[in-house]
Amino acid sequence: MKLFGGLVLFLDRSDINTDEIIPAKYLTENSKEALKPFMLEDLTLKGFDPQRDTAGKGAIVTRANFGCGSSREHAPWVFEVNGIHIVIAESFARIFRQNMYNCGMIAAELPRASLEALFREFAGAETMLSVDVAAGTLTFTAGEHEKTYPLLLTDFERALVEAGGWVEYAAARY
Repeated sequence: MKLFGGLVLFLDRSDINTDEIIPAKYLTENSKEALKPFMLEDLTLKGFDPQRDTAGKGAIVTRANFGCGSSREHAPWVFEVNGIHIVIAESFARIFRQNMYNCGMIAAELPRASLEALFREFAGAETMLSVDVAAGTLTFTAGEHEKTYPLLLTDFERALVEAGGWVEYAAARY
């Protein structure tokens, strides 16, 4: 099972698409590692610099409809190769969400009110996320401030995460 959590990257926008996650011009790369430097290269957010702001991050908190656009596995791959194994949003594009779980990663959904609270209380601070898959919790900490939310996974999603992804899950069972 992958390590989940770490420093949080807050991306305060809905509808971040797969072209912004990993531009199409890099889809000819033949390894995940080759994608690494191009994560979020085309994402436009005021004050956001992908090289500066993504370094050392282990989790993303964002808004609704994350991963919309083309149905490419490269989008979760670029997060995986950069050590980001969990994305938390109000909602995800269906194929992106399933690709995350197929890679043994987590696409966690929280209600809009919870995300509003996270952005309001944590986005301006260095925030750490601790994920307890077994207990089903997401704990955000910034200094002395801490808040815990439920991590709701179906049994199948949990099995994919625990196995390390679909290939590992299938290899162990079929």
